[in-house]
Amino acid sequence: MKKYKGFSKIGVAIAVVAVVAFIGIATFLVIDGNNKATNFDDYNFYSVIAPDVHNGNIGDHVKNDKDGSFSGEPIYIFEYADFQCPGCASINPRINQAIDELDGKLAVVYRNHLLSYHQNATAAASAAEAAGLQGYWKEYADKLFSSQSEWEYKSGSERTNLFEQYFTEVSKGKGDLEKFRKDISSDNVSKKISFDMGIGKRITIEGTPAFFVEGQFIPWSSSEGGSVTIDGKTITWDKALSGADFVAILKKIAEARFGA
Repeated sequence: MKKYKGFSKIGVAIAVVAVVAFIGIATFLVIDGNNKATNFDDYNFYSVIAPDVHNGNIGDHVKNDKDGSFSGEPIYIFEYADFQCPGCASINPRINQAIDELDGKLAVVYRNHLLSYHQNATAAASAAEAAGLQGYWKEYADKLFSSQSEWEYKSGSERTNLFEQYFTEVSKGKGDLEKFRKDISSDNVSKKISFDMGIGKRITIEGTPAFFVEGQFIPWSSSEGGSVTIDGKTITWDKALSGADFVAILKKIAEARFGA
């Protein structure tokens, strides 16, 4: 039997299977391994969650136009997304558009919901959280979505190089790259991702991106239409198959709360 550096073909095959299995187990632990000690009944999933020990002292990430003329409490949309999800990438600029156009009345809370078949989803989420620890979460998240085609199928070293380049770019060279490298694999970042995934599991997220307002699912990507009720006002739509349709829905939701 031919040998490969001291291993038989069978041995090599067994080793490959073992490595793949280990990677799968490690990914599962990142996603769900920190949830066993968390009592999710203590949390309101439809409000902004502050940093605490269970989410690695990393609270919810909130997108809002803080420079807008509106000074009151915005209406919150909760988004569950995966940086490697094509639909999430395509809708992201539309979300930013709606936030800008609603001038502070709309805020979008982002939570990680990683899809198991996306090979680089955990790494991307970890990089975004690491950037967030230095104050660059939004910029880094936008960069991951806009550059998704560059990194989504890259190998580990190639992916790492790109993620470091993105960090230097979004921080305009002011970020601490060594800290970024350490934080990507830190326990706190792992806990944050695991915590977000735990919420998604408990409210049964079936795909990404998924959006909620005041506990109601927003069925935006559907030919059958949908509806939500805000302050006793029911908003309905016949269909929502494009980013422009989604922006229109978000504006209707804000108008129901604040008026046109």
